[in-house]
Amino acid sequence: MRHITRTAVMLCAALGLTAAIGTASAAPGAPPSAPRQVAVPVLVDCLWHPKVRPADFLLACGDGNSRLVSLHWTQWGSRSARATGVNVVNDCKPYCAVGHFHRYAVAVKLDHPKPWKKHPQVQHYTRMVLTYPGDRPEQFPRVVTYPLWD
Repeated sequence: MRHITRTAVMLCAALGLTAAIGTASAAPGAPPSAPRQVAVPVLVDCLWHPKVRPADFLLACGDGNSRLVSLHWTQWGSRSARATGVNVVNDCKPYCAVGHFHRYAVAVKLDHPKPWKKHPQVQHYTRMVLTYPGDRPEQFPRVVTYPLWD
């Protein structure tokens, strides 16, 4: 997975270098070049891997008792990302080791992109909002907001 991070960083660096060289070598009066494409933010997982449009995402990193699965992304942009999927949650009754997992339909929104502390040249989403359109875990409100790690 470090290979993915390294590749993303190298691509960003190459794009920046290409843009700088292209600007410096452009002849006066040359037509303006196409706008530089901005890399979209990433979603950082529990193992500090950057993800774009992941099919699943672990919410409870410590114990694995809450996970998003079957994610279908309808948007992944510079300001936000949206998906629908399923939140699989352990009811922890009578305690988590013997609890049962239940599935709940959920809408996911990622937003508030900021530079990632580990790789400041990479933007990452810093907030996740889950909205349960139907059933939800009994201890959860209809809308749950999670700050995401730096």
